[in-house]
Amino acid sequence: MFKKVIIVFILVFFMVFCPAQQVRPSKSSEIYRELKTLKHLPKVLYLAAHPDDENTGLLSWLINDQNVETGYLSLTRGDGGQNLLGTEQGAALGLIRTHELLEARKLDGAQQFFTRAIDFGFSKNTTDTFKQWDTDIITADVVWVIRTFRPDIIICRFPPTAAAGHGQHAASAVVAEKAFKLAGDKTAFPNQLKYVNIWQPKRLLWNTFRFGGVNTTAENQLKITVGQYDAQLGMGYGELAGLSRSLHKSQGAGTQSVAGIKTEYFSHVLGEPAKTTLFDGVTKAWTAKGNADIDQALDKIVSAFNFNYPDLSLPDLLALRKKIMELKDSDLKNDKIKSLDNIILSCAGFMGEVVTNQAEAVAGDNYNFRLNLISRAENPVVLENVKWVSKSESFNRKLSKDSLITIEHKIQIPADAALTEPYWLVKPATNAGTFSVPNDTLIGLPEAESPLNVLVGLKIGSEKFQVKLPLSFKKLDPVRGDVVEALRIVPALELKFTQPLYLVKENEDLHLSLNVKVNSDKPFGNGKLNLMYNGERLGGADVSSINGKDFTIDCVIPKNKLASIHSNRLQLEANYVADGVMYNKKQVLIQYPHLPSLQYFAPATVIVMKGDIQAKVKKVGYLEGAGDFIPEFLRIAGIQVDVLKDEDFYGNIDESDGNGSQNKLSQYDAIVLGVRTNNTEKKLGRWMPFLWSYVKAGGNLVMQYNTNQDTTVNQLGMYSFSIANKRVTEENAEVKFLNPNHKLLNFPNKITADDFNGWVQERGAYFPDQWDAVYEPLFEMHDTGEEPLQGSTLYTKYGKGNFIYTPLSFFRQLPAGNVGAARLFLNFLSAQKKLMNKQLKNWNTWYILLAAALVLQIAFYYVFTKFWA
Repeated sequence: MFKKVIIVFILVFFMVFCPAQQVRPSKSSEIYRELKTLKHLPKVLYLAAHPDDENTGLLSWLINDQNVETGYLSLTRGDGGQNLLGTEQGAALGLIRTHELLEARKLDGAQQFFTRAIDFGFSKNTTDTFKQWDTDIITADVVWVIRTFRPDIIICRFPPTAAAGHGQHAASAVVAEKAFKLAGDKTAFPNQLKYVNIWQPKRLLWNTFRFGGVNTTAENQLKITVGQYDAQLGMGYGELAGLSRSLHKSQGAGTQSVAGIKTEYFSHVLGEPAKTTLFDGVTKAWTAKGNADIDQALDKIVSAFNFNYPDLSLPDLLALRKKIMELKDSDLKNDKIKSLDNIILSCAGFMGEVVTNQAEAVAGDNYNFRLNLISRAENPVVLENVKWVSKSESFNRKLSKDSLITIEHKIQIPADAALTEPYWLVKPATNAGTFSVPNDTLIGLPEAESPLNVLVGLKIGSEKFQVKLPLSFKKLDPVRGDVVEALRIVPALELKFTQPLYLVKENEDLHLSLNVKVNSDKPFGNGKLNLMYNGERLGGADVSSINGKDFTIDCVIPKNKLASIHSNRLQLEANYVADGVMYNKKQVLIQYPHLPSLQYFAPATVIVMKGDIQAKVKKVGYLEGAGDFIPEFLRIAGIQVDVLKDEDFYGNIDESDGNGSQNKLSQYDAIVLGVRTNNTEKKLGRWMPFLWSYVKAGGNLVMQYNTNQDTTVNQLGMYSFSIANKRVTEENAEVKFLNPNHKLLNFPNKITADDFNGWVQERGAYFPDQWDAVYEPLFEMHDTGEEPLQGSTLYTKYGKGNFIYTPLSFFRQLPAGNVGAARLFLNFLSAQKKLMNKQLKNWNTWYILLAAALVLQIAFYYVFTKFWA
């Protein structure tokens, strides 16, 4: 019995892959599609490595044309990629991309799954990938998804070979083959069988492709025509696919909506080969399962469906529900009853929500909520009872057609309610390159169902339904209108350092500030702030009782405490103890217009960069590219940073020097271009001549990496160089200094091999592979077994100034607190100061010689006039 309950629980989770804050009826066209999908039994699982790897055109066709239940399994959440929207990296970026996938799935209709694999960035082959990932863990996760979703067909986006173009891509195919063989083996991962049964898909296919110059399709492969026009959608499936894929906004994956049919190609991998269709030999209808009466009932419902009055289908749907509930195949029954119940609620026009005016709540506190319910069915839906999280109340009240009812109720958040955060970020990651999951039954889910729900008991006809309505926050936004989001549970107190990292020199005290956010009105007694490093208290402060308002604590760590720590990168932990309770969390809140508010909690820590980090610049101009932490880092380092806008390039041109340099730009010691500026800033083309003039007149221009995709200008430098997809992915790859005496490696910081220790994820990407002879490369590096690359930093003089192109991954190293990377980057910014100092020394020499000559001349004159006299 326990096993059956767990199976129902898991399958419900997988069916409701995106917990909605409201239960709302689907459109008539969507209900009609769901009915046809209910009639079709096959399932398809599409499998790849990352968000945006999926073939949305194929997914859209499978769901909307073939009416086949389809899911996309992404091994990772995209944590290792770049972010075109903001500065989020790592876990925060993975959370963004998870929800971008969910938004995409709302459009194309597919379900979404994940494994526990952490995206660690680009890898060149499966050997590199499986050094980071535990193959058995990832395979087990894929087997788990297969056994719970129960697909008949599995389709891989990539092959297990170099043609995949990325080690993680190829790894997804390797794992798919292993999982296909093991999912039906009762000796494989037997612990899963406490919850699910084994399942053997019919076949595994590879969806071959044409990407750039790589063509893996062939005319002898299985061919399927997709992209047809769908009158109910008002567009073709290729057009829908473009809209879906364009929701991957953090990746800049905007995609054209292409009308018209196209051919998809498939190569057989494992299982029973397909000859004419994807579904050869697959049980497609209920009749083949011995349930001809269900087929007949669905045929009647589909043919009689009234798009204007879907509630007319309710009597037949309720009768169908009785038939499905009598099925002996519990897996099939549990799989389909959830879909049918959603259809019934939609046909009844049912909407329900439980909302409050506050976005955040604290466990143990009380809040006022409103339960809003409405039905649009001619025959009334009856509200029988409501369970308000912990208390139940009976009603037996009919919901009159199209009449909203509101019931107000005060709800106490349970004292043991967990903080609202993604289940995969609650615990630290493992050493196997995977997230820690607190409950194995959560594996595969994009997010966990809300644990805080009001349960509404309904009666429609003679059938009873229990509807979960999550506790939600609702507000009226003047631009977006009604906004309904999950109620976020937060700690009573949160800590956060006022800046993300600190720089401190040797023999200096460290001054820090922390913000304490007070989320509860309950009184707090006297508290104590502790600043810890490796379990040792370095400093802190005593705080009197809290009056319910946010406040800031300033504290100092003495230099003698810091001197005893033999590390140039410290991670300090803060905790605040009040009334015997320790608070040590900081909230990470992510808000973008295309996503709901996203939240997770991390330890209240800060990175301290300690040591000799010299900067000889005072004022820097910055051109924004994709999300980049560097402006904030430079400000922390005491440098004024101005983000340059269009008007900064067109005002007050000084033509006196004859080359069009600008007063506005000439004030900057250096100008820095953010990562991928040439991919994100469409005005760069008209700014480049001004930047070149700035350099020619004596400026210092530092340009970070760009890609060849969607570029604004063809030539980034004053002299030509070409960018290639060359990279060094091994963060500890040996670095050879081509000219150790180069000024960029010696002023104001002496750069050595030690400065390349402790880099994270990679050395750099998109290195130039060809350049004009005037450029001087500074370093040589390469991944194991590959040819040396010299394009990681190029330097040239231009006129009186300097130009530096560096695709080294400073955008990752500086947020991580890498001191060596900071020293090197500040050297790049200080290049012109070095030249000026040299010129100044040269002028000083001339001044001394002139002064000596003048003294000799005066002495000669004195002696000569004396003698003459």
